[in-house]
Amino acid sequence: MPKTKRRVFKRDDGRNPDDLRPVKFKKGVAPAALSSVLIRMGNTQVICAVSIEESVPRWMKIQKVEGGWVTAEYSMLPYANPERSRREVTAGKVNGRTQEIQRLIGRSLRAAVDLKLLGSRTLWIDCDVLQADGGTRTASITGTFAALHMAINKLLKQGILTSNPIREPVAAISVGLVDGIPLLDLCYTEDVAAEVDMNIVITGSGKLVEVQGTAEDQPFSKAQFNRMMKLAEKGIKELVEAQQTVSHV
Repeated sequence: MPKTKRRVFKRDDGRNPDDLRPVKFKKGVAPAALSSVLIRMGNTQVICAVSIEESVPRWMKIQKVEGGWVTAEYSMLPYANPERSRREVTAGKVNGRTQEIQRLIGRSLRAAVDLKLLGSRTLWIDCDVLQADGGTRTASITGTFAALHMAINKLLKQGILTSNPIREPVAAISVGLVDGIPLLDLCYTEDVAAEVDMNIVITGSGKLVEVQGTAEDQPFSKAQFNRMMKLAEKGIKELVEAQQTVSHV
């Protein structure tokens, strides 16, 4: 009997299930910052900028914690979506989603850095979403590591740092189940339709920093989880390679 031809699943944008969206970086988009990168993942665009402060948070001084600190702020610009969103400064407070993403970005970057080698200083990471089409938090993490690496290289050249504090690269990607099919790097329409949505942060050596996963309707199996993790590992490897093309000064 002739073999049945296997159907190749294609997404709305023509990608295969295990394809990333096109990834592009543009350096130097914020000239006043220590370093900056515009990351594009498909239609999602985020400016990631690094600034330096020759001080550390008060709690570090009180607790006499050695070394420095890396922290992040995240903002969705009002025009990042077709329907304008209200600036959080107008509301007078940062909403829960923004706080969660800021903390995730900070944790992810600190996992890649030996804070003791930073000295008594803070590196501020600012992530501003210009256009949102899914995966803004994962794009922010991937873009900020490239910007952070550039900043560290500058500080080493200037003699402000004497040892490189970067342990290894870190990147992040979304995966999910849509109609039961594991997909890599979900765009917005896939994200809202997903039965399972996961955001995964992994280092260049394959170590997990964070796994955020939620079943929207039915629980998912360990086998499905493993398939999504395999997709994420593939995507992270490709993102780390892309980071390396832009992370030098």
